[in-house]
Amino acid sequence: MTSLGSAGPKVQVKERAGLALNDEFLRKAVKFTTERLRGGKKLASEEHGRWEEWREQGRQIRLHTIAHLDYYLNLFVENARANGVHVHFADTGEEAVRIALQIAEHRGAKSVVKSKSMVSEELHLNHALEEAGIEAIETDLGEYIIQLAGEMPSHIVIPAIHKNRYQIAELLSEVAGETLPPDTTVLAGFVRKILRERFLDADIGMTGCNFAIAETGSMVLFENEGNARMVSTLPKTQITLMGMERIIPSWTDLEVMATLLPRSATGQRITMYMSGITGPKRDEDADGPEQMHMIIVDNGRSLQLGDPEFQELLNCIRCGACLNACPVYRHIGGHAYGSTYSGPIGAVLTPALNKNVAEWDDIANASSLCGACYEACPVKIPLHDMLVALRRRKVEGGHGNKVETAGMKAYAAVVSKSSRFGAALKAGQLGQKLVVKNGEITLKAGPLKGWNSYRVTPSLAKTSFRQSWERLKSEIKDEAPEMEPNLVARLQAIVEARAAGGRKQI
Repeated sequence: MTSLGSAGPKVQVKERAGLALNDEFLRKAVKFTTERLRGGKKLASEEHGRWEEWREQGRQIRLHTIAHLDYYLNLFVENARANGVHVHFADTGEEAVRIALQIAEHRGAKSVVKSKSMVSEELHLNHALEEAGIEAIETDLGEYIIQLAGEMPSHIVIPAIHKNRYQIAELLSEVAGETLPPDTTVLAGFVRKILRERFLDADIGMTGCNFAIAETGSMVLFENEGNARMVSTLPKTQITLMGMERIIPSWTDLEVMATLLPRSATGQRITMYMSGITGPKRDEDADGPEQMHMIIVDNGRSLQLGDPEFQELLNCIRCGACLNACPVYRHIGGHAYGSTYSGPIGAVLTPALNKNVAEWDDIANASSLCGACYEACPVKIPLHDMLVALRRRKVEGGHGNKVETAGMKAYAAVVSKSSRFGAALKAGQLGQKLVVKNGEITLKAGPLKGWNSYRVTPSLAKTSFRQSWERLKSEIKDEAPEMEPNLVARLQAIVEARAAGGRKQI
């Protein structure tokens, strides 16, 4: 049986979704947490009072930055290097991994402590570090749990959203060598004790980057656990992984993002910890890394620049609000998408970054196109439009479903001519008698198999609207009194006058 937490693109979304739909606990866990997050976001945005104005302001900041990304990226790099940061550019994921391994080798590193980083997950960096003989320790509680489980994150913000305290207690008991109670306070305390030792022993601290400030060459981290601050201050070497689109122009712009991100992600006014880091430790500093590296990762991002349909993907601030709002994600969770990024943003971002619609050709279908993701997005990314565009490109690229394509052509041929449409209705009314029960089409085969397994398909009416209309017209004609001849003449004169461009009163 396929493991949902490790399934990749070769396993179709339908199969992964089927596994998720049959996992009652997973569905309850995901539903409970996403509803809590949605509720928190709703309250936090209403409390703000001018939420829609700030959404638009956030969108404009991101649109402007991405439109001038070359300028702001160069400005950031210039200032970061002036601050003593070693800046590296990686065109591909493989190159980013190679740079990170070279830094680790040069520093003689044996262990790396990591704070939460979706770019790290995107690069599968932990696996590469382990193959190089370097121990990688996740220090975000959720990331630590899924690392023990050998799984991918199932949510951008809450990676272990699919697990409960009993499952977590079982995982941590294996580490402890004794049975730990399923008490969240006890479990968190146990992890905290283990990780504090790792922070002190680690050779390298590795972080992600929520935002990079171009005007000062600084990077900003948002977190709630304090682990990112430990990762970025205790080890002697820091490596920051940053997607090239994470730039914003100024600290003034950060005020907007610092308002939008926590409210959208977790319903908080502000995160518990927000760290601004401008270079390695200086002589007057009490702590901090002696050496700081920043790896700026492209890995397909630049391919979206100039694309009128997908450039706005780069506006994403990784809040996860679209996942919490998506009715599909709330039923199947993140692992069903089979990629690092899940939910609506993942359904578009994964094939876009990979430029491989063939491999991910069904992921865009994991959406009802309801637009809830757009309404939830703090920077108004039109993900529902992008999903439609992705489906179109899939068909244009020759990756469409042949049966579906043939069916749509047949449908177009039938509905394009009224006589064919009428004949098809009559045939359907006769043929459905074999599969109708209590006014519902119960057939669970062919194109109706998936639909009728979870929904109800109503039967065709015994009399169609067209048939009813023809009968009604006949009845009206028989019952309607004839017009007086002089009234008919006057109406005819009006019609003729208007046809000639004039006006005539009755």
